[in-house]
Amino acid sequence: MDDSELERCIKLYRRSVLGAALCYVHNTSDAEDIAQEVFIKLYTYDGSFESDEHIKAWLLRCTVNRCKNLLRSYWYRNSEPLEAAGDKAHYDTREGGGLAEAMSRLKPKTHIVLELYYYEGYTAKEIAQITHTSENSVLHRLSRGRKQLKDILTDERNGSDD
Repeated sequence: MDDSELERCIKLYRRSVLGAALCYVHNTSDAEDIAQEVFIKLYTYDGSFESDEHIKAWLLRCTVNRCKNLLRSYWYRNSEPLEAAGDKAHYDTREGGGLAEAMSRLKPKTHIVLELYYYEGYTAKEIAQITHTSENSVLHRLSRGRKQLKDILTDERNGSDD
Protein backbone atom coordinates (compact mmCIF):
# COMPACT_ATOMS: atom_id res chain seq x y z
CA MET A 1 0.00 0.00 0.00
CA ASP A 2 1.39 3.41 -0.90
CA ASP A 3 1.26 6.60 1.16
CA SER A 4 -1.62 8.20 -0.74
CA GLU A 5 -3.78 5.09 -0.41
CA LEU A 6 -3.06 4.94 3.33
CA GLU A 7 -4.01 8.61 3.74
CA ARG A 8 -7.25 7.96 1.88
CA CYS A 9 -8.05 5.01 4.15
CA ILE A 10 -7.26 7.01 7.27
CA LYS A 11 -9.59 9.80 6.15
CA LEU A 12 -12.36 7.34 5.32
CA TYR A 13 -12.13 4.96 8.27
CA ARG A 14 -10.46 6.81 11.16
CA ARG A 15 -13.75 7.59 12.87
CA SER A 16 -15.01 4.02 12.51
CA VAL A 17 -11.80 2.52 13.88
CA LEU A 18 -11.70 4.97 16.80
CA GLY A 19 -15.38 4.35 17.55
CA ALA A 20 -14.90 0.59 17.60
CA ALA A 21 -11.84 0.89 19.83
CA LEU A 22 -13.69 3.20 22.24
CA CYS A 23 -16.48 0.63 22.50
CA TYR A 24 -14.00 -1.81 23.98
CA VAL A 25 -11.44 0.16 25.94
CA HIS A 26 -13.51 3.19 27.09
CA ASN A 27 -10.38 5.32 27.04
CA THR A 28 -9.58 7.88 24.34
CA SER A 29 -5.81 7.53 24.64
CA ASP A 30 -5.87 3.75 24.38
CA ALA A 31 -8.33 3.93 21.49
CA GLU A 32 -6.09 6.37 19.61
CA ASP A 33 -3.08 4.11 20.20
CA ILE A 34 -4.99 1.12 18.90
CA ALA A 35 -6.16 3.06 15.83
CA GLN A 36 -2.57 4.06 15.09
CA GLU A 37 -1.40 0.44 15.41
CA VAL A 38 -4.20 -0.76 13.14
CA PHE A 39 -3.34 1.75 10.41
CA ILE A 40 0.34 0.83 10.67
CA LYS A 41 -0.70 -2.79 10.26
CA LEU A 42 -2.69 -1.79 7.16
CA TYR A 43 0.33 0.04 5.75
CA THR A 44 2.57 -2.99 6.17
CA TYR A 45 -0.06 -5.53 5.03
CA ASP A 46 1.06 -7.41 1.90
CA GLY A 47 -2.33 -8.83 0.91
CA SER A 48 -4.92 -7.32 -1.37
CA PHE A 49 -8.45 -6.13 -0.82
CA GLU A 50 -11.49 -6.66 -3.01
CA SER A 51 -13.15 -3.33 -2.23
CA ASP A 52 -13.36 -0.43 0.19
CA GLU A 53 -15.89 -2.40 2.25
CA HIS A 54 -13.36 -5.22 2.51
CA ILE A 55 -10.75 -2.74 3.79
CA LYS A 56 -13.22 -1.34 6.33
CA ALA A 57 -14.20 -4.80 7.57
CA TRP A 58 -10.51 -5.79 7.81
CA LEU A 59 -9.70 -2.63 9.78
CA LEU A 60 -12.59 -3.21 12.19
CA ARG A 61 -11.61 -6.86 12.67
CA CYS A 62 -8.01 -5.80 13.44
CA THR A 63 -9.31 -3.14 15.83
CA VAL A 64 -11.47 -5.62 17.73
CA ASN A 65 -8.59 -8.10 17.95
CA ARG A 66 -6.16 -5.45 19.18
CA CYS A 67 -8.67 -4.26 21.79
CA LYS A 68 -9.17 -7.80 23.06
CA ASN A 69 -5.40 -8.28 23.29
CA LEU A 70 -5.05 -5.07 25.28
CA LEU A 71 -7.89 -5.93 27.66
CA ARG A 72 -6.35 -9.37 28.30
CA SER A 73 -2.88 -7.99 28.95
CA TYR A 74 -1.43 -8.16 32.45
CA TRP A 75 -0.47 -4.48 32.35
CA TYR A 76 -3.98 -3.31 31.46
CA ARG A 77 -5.71 -5.48 34.06
CA ASN A 78 -3.34 -4.38 36.85
CA SER A 79 -2.89 -0.67 36.22
CA GLU A 80 -4.88 2.36 37.29
CA PRO A 81 -5.82 5.16 34.87
CA LEU A 82 -4.16 8.53 35.40
CA GLU A 83 -7.32 10.50 34.74
CA ALA A 84 -10.53 10.32 36.68
CA ALA A 85 -13.40 8.46 35.05
CA GLY A 86 -15.23 11.75 34.44
CA ASP A 87 -12.42 12.95 32.21
CA LYS A 88 -12.96 10.16 29.70
CA ALA A 89 -14.10 11.50 26.36
CA HIS A 90 -16.43 9.82 23.92
CA TYR A 91 -16.36 10.38 20.19
CA ASP A 92 -20.12 11.08 20.14
CA THR A 93 -20.39 14.86 20.56
CA ARG A 94 -24.15 15.22 20.18
CA GLU A 95 -25.99 17.43 22.64
CA GLY A 96 -26.84 15.90 25.98
CA GLY A 97 -24.58 12.89 25.60
CA GLY A 98 -27.29 10.67 27.15
CA LEU A 99 -27.07 8.00 24.48
CA ALA A 100 -23.27 8.10 24.40
CA GLU A 101 -23.13 7.74 28.17
CA ALA A 102 -25.68 4.91 28.11
CA MET A 103 -23.77 3.12 25.34
CA SER A 104 -20.54 3.35 27.33
CA ARG A 105 -22.21 1.50 30.19
CA LEU A 106 -22.91 -1.57 28.05
CA LYS A 107 -20.60 -4.59 27.90
CA PRO A 108 -18.09 -4.33 25.04
CA LYS A 109 -19.58 -7.27 23.12
CA THR A 110 -23.01 -5.65 23.16
CA HIS A 111 -21.66 -2.15 22.55
CA ILE A 112 -19.65 -3.11 19.46
CA VAL A 113 -22.62 -4.90 17.89
CA LEU A 114 -24.86 -1.84 18.39
CA GLU A 115 -22.08 0.42 17.09
CA LEU A 116 -21.54 -1.61 13.93
CA TYR A 117 -25.27 -2.02 13.28
CA TYR A 118 -26.54 1.50 13.93
CA TYR A 119 -23.54 3.75 13.29
CA GLU A 120 -21.66 1.79 10.63
CA GLY A 121 -24.67 0.31 8.84
CA TYR A 122 -23.58 -3.33 8.82
CA THR A 123 -26.13 -6.14 8.69
CA ALA A 124 -26.30 -8.79 11.38
CA LYS A 125 -24.71 -11.30 9.00
CA GLU A 126 -21.80 -8.94 8.26
CA ILE A 127 -21.32 -8.21 11.97
CA ALA A 128 -21.23 -11.95 12.65
CA GLN A 129 -18.39 -12.30 10.16
CA ILE A 130 -16.48 -9.33 11.57
CA THR A 131 -16.82 -10.45 15.20
CA HIS A 132 -16.44 -14.19 14.47
CA THR A 133 -19.75 -15.04 16.13
CA SER A 134 -22.98 -16.52 14.88
CA GLU A 135 -25.70 -14.40 13.33
CA ASN A 136 -28.09 -15.51 16.09
CA SER A 137 -25.61 -14.28 18.68
CA VAL A 138 -25.46 -10.89 16.96
CA LEU A 139 -29.26 -10.67 16.82
CA HIS A 140 -29.47 -11.62 20.50
CA ARG A 141 -26.92 -8.94 21.44
CA LEU A 142 -28.79 -6.35 19.39
CA SER A 143 -32.04 -7.21 21.16
CA ARG A 144 -30.43 -7.30 24.60
CA GLY A 145 -28.52 -4.07 23.92
CA ARG A 146 -31.68 -2.20 22.87
CA LYS A 147 -33.44 -3.34 26.04
CA GLN A 148 -30.48 -2.38 28.23
CA LEU A 149 -30.26 1.05 26.57
CA LYS A 150 -33.97 1.58 27.10
CA ASP A 151 -33.66 0.63 30.77
CA ILE A 152 -30.62 2.88 31.31
CA LEU A 153 -32.21 5.87 29.59
CA THR A 154 -35.53 5.35 31.38
CA ASP A 155 -33.76 5.16 34.76
CA GLU A 156 -31.84 8.36 33.98
CA ARG A 157 -35.01 10.17 32.93
CA ASN A 158 -36.89 9.02 36.04
CA GLY A 159 -33.95 9.87 38.27
CA SER A 160 -33.71 13.44 36.95
CA ASP A 161 -37.40 14.11 37.67
CA ASP A 162 -36.92 13.58 41.43
